[in-house]
Amino acid sequence: MNVLVDTSVWSLALRRPPAHRSAETAELVELIREGRVAMIGAIRQEILSGVRGAEQYRKLRDRLRAFGDEALDEADYEEAATCFNQCRAKGLQGSNTDFLMCAVSLRRRLAILTTDKDFFGFARVLGLELHEVR
Repeated sequence: MNVLVDTSVWSLALRRPPAHRSAETAELVELIREGRVAMIGAIRQEILSGVRGAEQYRKLRDRLRAFGDEALDEADYEEAATCFNQCRAKGLQGSNTDFLMCAVSLRRRLAILTTDKDFFGFARVLGLELHEVR
Protein backbone atom coordinates (compact mmCIF):
# COMPACT_ATOMS: atom_id res chain seq x y z
CA MET A 1 0.00 0.00 0.00
CA ASN A 2 1.27 3.46 -0.86
CA VAL A 3 1.51 6.08 1.85
CA LEU A 4 0.51 9.74 1.80
CA VAL A 5 3.21 11.51 3.80
CA ASP A 6 2.10 14.55 5.78
CA THR A 7 4.01 17.83 5.82
CA SER A 8 4.88 17.21 9.48
CA VAL A 9 7.05 14.24 8.49
CA TRP A 10 8.60 15.96 5.48
CA SER A 11 9.50 18.92 7.71
CA LEU A 12 11.28 16.66 10.19
CA ALA A 13 13.21 15.01 7.38
CA LEU A 14 14.17 18.21 5.59
CA ARG A 15 14.95 20.49 8.51
CA ARG A 16 16.78 18.25 10.97
CA PRO A 17 20.31 16.93 10.62
CA PRO A 18 20.63 13.17 9.99
CA ALA A 19 21.99 12.65 13.52
CA HIS A 20 18.64 13.81 14.90
CA ARG A 21 16.37 11.70 12.69
CA SER A 22 13.09 10.59 14.16
CA ALA A 23 11.49 7.20 13.66
CA GLU A 24 9.08 8.85 11.22
CA THR A 25 11.97 10.28 9.21
CA ALA A 26 13.62 6.87 9.01
CA GLU A 27 10.30 5.42 7.88
CA LEU A 28 10.01 8.09 5.17
CA VAL A 29 13.46 7.10 3.89
CA GLU A 30 12.35 3.46 3.70
CA LEU A 31 9.10 4.36 1.93
CA ILE A 32 11.07 6.37 -0.62
CA ARG A 33 13.39 3.41 -1.20
CA GLU A 34 10.36 1.17 -1.68
CA GLY A 35 8.71 3.63 -4.11
CA ARG A 36 5.61 3.89 -1.92
CA VAL A 37 5.38 7.66 -1.24
CA ALA A 38 2.26 9.45 -2.45
CA MET A 39 2.05 13.24 -2.78
CA ILE A 40 -0.67 15.81 -3.32
CA GLY A 41 -0.19 19.40 -4.46
CA ALA A 42 -1.34 20.90 -1.17
CA ILE A 43 1.41 19.07 0.73
CA ARG A 44 3.98 20.07 -1.91
CA GLN A 45 2.87 23.70 -1.46
CA GLU A 46 3.18 23.48 2.34
CA ILE A 47 6.68 21.98 2.09
CA LEU A 48 7.89 24.65 -0.33
CA SER A 49 6.26 27.57 1.46
CA GLY A 50 8.63 29.52 3.65
CA VAL A 51 11.86 28.29 2.07
CA ARG A 52 14.17 31.27 2.45
CA GLY A 53 16.59 31.37 -0.44
CA ALA A 54 15.77 31.08 -4.11
CA GLU A 55 18.52 28.51 -4.69
CA GLN A 56 17.39 26.41 -1.72
CA TYR A 57 13.82 26.62 -3.02
CA ARG A 58 14.87 25.44 -6.49
CA LYS A 59 16.85 22.50 -5.09
CA LEU A 60 13.99 21.38 -2.87
CA ARG A 61 11.42 21.86 -5.64
CA ASP A 62 13.51 19.82 -8.03
CA ARG A 63 13.99 17.00 -5.51
CA LEU A 64 10.28 16.88 -4.72
CA ARG A 65 9.50 16.53 -8.41
CA ALA A 66 10.55 12.89 -8.04
CA PHE A 67 7.15 12.42 -6.36
CA GLY A 68 4.30 13.02 -8.80
CA ASP A 69 1.05 14.41 -7.44
CA GLU A 70 -2.04 12.27 -7.16
CA ALA A 71 -4.49 13.67 -9.71
CA LEU A 72 -7.40 15.22 -7.82
CA ASP A 73 -10.90 15.88 -9.09
CA GLU A 74 -14.10 17.45 -7.81
CA ALA A 75 -15.08 14.28 -5.93
CA ASP A 76 -11.91 14.58 -3.82
CA TYR A 77 -12.86 18.10 -2.73
CA GLU A 78 -16.45 17.05 -2.06
CA GLU A 79 -15.18 14.14 0.05
CA ALA A 80 -12.86 16.53 1.91
CA ALA A 81 -15.89 18.67 2.80
CA THR A 82 -17.75 15.56 3.96
CA CYS A 83 -14.76 14.61 6.14
CA PHE A 84 -14.68 18.12 7.59
CA ASN A 85 -18.40 17.99 8.38
CA GLN A 86 -18.22 14.54 9.96
CA CYS A 87 -15.29 15.52 12.16
CA ARG A 88 -16.79 18.88 13.11
CA ALA A 89 -19.96 17.07 14.21
CA LYS A 90 -17.72 15.11 16.63
CA GLY A 91 -15.96 18.26 17.85
CA LEU A 92 -12.77 17.78 15.83
CA GLN A 93 -11.13 20.63 13.95
CA GLY A 94 -8.55 20.53 11.18
CA SER A 95 -7.24 22.43 8.20
CA ASN A 96 -8.51 22.19 4.65
CA THR A 97 -5.28 20.39 3.74
CA ASP A 98 -5.83 17.89 6.56
CA PHE A 99 -9.27 17.01 5.26
CA LEU A 100 -8.11 16.90 1.65
CA MET A 101 -5.50 14.36 2.80
CA CYS A 102 -8.25 12.38 4.54
CA ALA A 103 -10.36 12.38 1.37
CA VAL A 104 -7.46 11.28 -0.84
CA SER A 105 -6.54 8.58 1.66
CA LEU A 106 -10.08 7.21 1.73
CA ARG A 107 -10.75 7.43 -1.99
CA ARG A 108 -7.40 5.96 -3.08
CA ARG A 109 -6.84 3.58 -0.17
CA LEU A 110 -3.63 5.26 0.93
CA ALA A 111 -2.37 5.11 4.50
CA ILE A 112 -1.19 8.39 6.07
CA LEU A 113 2.18 8.86 7.77
CA THR A 114 2.05 11.82 10.13
CA THR A 115 3.23 13.15 13.46
CA ASP A 116 0.10 15.32 13.75
CA LYS A 117 -1.98 13.92 16.61
CA ASP A 118 -5.19 15.36 15.08
CA PHE A 119 -5.12 12.52 12.56
CA PHE A 120 -5.71 9.96 15.31
CA GLY A 121 -9.08 11.62 15.97
CA PHE A 122 -9.82 11.89 12.26
CA ALA A 123 -9.00 8.19 11.86
CA ARG A 124 -11.47 7.20 14.59
CA VAL A 125 -14.28 9.19 12.97
CA LEU A 126 -13.51 8.54 9.32
CA GLY A 127 -11.94 5.08 9.35
CA LEU A 128 -8.60 6.25 7.95
CA GLU A 129 -5.61 3.97 7.95
CA LEU A 130 -2.60 5.56 9.58
CA HIS A 131 0.77 4.13 8.58
CA GLU A 132 2.72 2.90 11.59
CA VAL A 133 6.46 3.16 11.78
CA ARG A 134 7.93 -0.32 11.33
